Amino acid sequence: MLRPTLTKASALRPLRASFSTTARVMADGATGAPPKTGGAGDSWQRREKANEDYAIRQREKEKLLELKAKLQEQRQHLDRLAEHIDDMTKDQDGEKK
Repeated sequence: MLRPTLTKASALRPLRASFSTTARVMADGATGAPPKTGGAGDSWQRREKANEDYAIRQREKEKLLELKAKLQEQRQHLDRLAEHIDDMTKDQDGEKK
């Protein structure tokens, strides 16, 4: 008696599941699955992601250029300090030839 009840219930279950998944897909809209979930996405999403990636790369490039400039300034400052130290030691006869 239990067996026919389960068979009838399982026969109706796939029909309900297909409606629930269809409603979920339709709720996403026509844009397709977003790339972050593994889908290819539509052209609008790909273009938007490309623009965001480009903007991030540009900001990183600007930051690297600023860091290189600061590094060059620090090297020049260290060179001036080294020359100053050399001049101080020469004046005090620290270096004897």
